[in-house]
Amino acid sequence: MSLESATQAIRTKVGADSGLAATLKFDMGADGVIVIDGKSTPNTVTNDNTDTDCTVGITMDNLQAMLDGDLDPATGFMAGKLKVSGDMSVAMRLQRVI
Repeated sequence: MSLESATQAIRTKVGADSGLAATLKFDMGADGVIVIDGKSTPNTVTNDNTDTDCTVGITMDNLQAMLDGDLDPATGFMAGKLKVSGDMSVAMRLQRVI
């Protein structure tokens, strides 16, 4: 999966109003970032590395598994497959979006 295809997949899942009411960043290190701005309407999804309310550190492979439904966000967090910094409540709301 490329950064572009992952961004598009998240953009499709988020839609016009994700209900996040916050900003969230998937940080995949050298593979890039995906930022969801759930404060704006319609919501936007970009690859601009900006400050967000919550940052999820994840590998591209684990992000793909999460988007495919093979990795539950809460289970991934407990297993150490993703690391959350910032507002944990935003990460919890992510589960219903993804």
